[in-house]
Amino acid sequence: MIIKALKFIFKIKKKIRTKYWTFRVKRNSASSGKGLKVNGPSSVTTKTYLGSNVNFNGMEIGGGGKVSIGDNFHSGPECLMISQNHNFNSGKAIPYDSTYIFKDIIVKDNVWLGSRVIVLGGVTIGEGAIIQAGSCVVNDIPDYAIAGGHPAKVFTYRDIEHYKKLKAAGKFH
Repeated sequence: MIIKALKFIFKIKKKIRTKYWTFRVKRNSASSGKGLKVNGPSSVTTKTYLGSNVNFNGMEIGGGGKVSIGDNFHSGPECLMISQNHNFNSGKAIPYDSTYIFKDIIVKDNVWLGSRVIVLGGVTIGEGAIIQAGSCVVNDIPDYAIAGGHPAKVFTYRDIEHYKKLKAAGKFH
């Protein structure tokens, strides 16, 4: 009986945490589509645009650049997107000055980031791409690619025919 009660309490706490983080992300983003679900500590900027059915399990989006995330996005815990960099090439001090360079990030529809993925500014992640846990994305990733490493490199592709059948049937998680 005690175990049942504890499981119930845990389930209620999880729902409350999800509602809290979802509210915060929705309130702080520039826009968000239907079905936003935020299961863990997450923060976004006011230049963050979220599609429908976006699922964060712990995401930090920082910087002054625009971040656009498409529909049916999923992330593992402790992911990070950084849309700005210090001015080190044309600045007035070494190693960098007090100005920033803003670089947009575009994440297309149906992308999945594994746990602890870092995405740097100026990157586009293509439709249906999967990024392996622990990777650092510093260059564009093409549609349907599966990439990983530091820096992230494409090592294979999804079964595109199967992907397109599931997409046409509306089979989204």
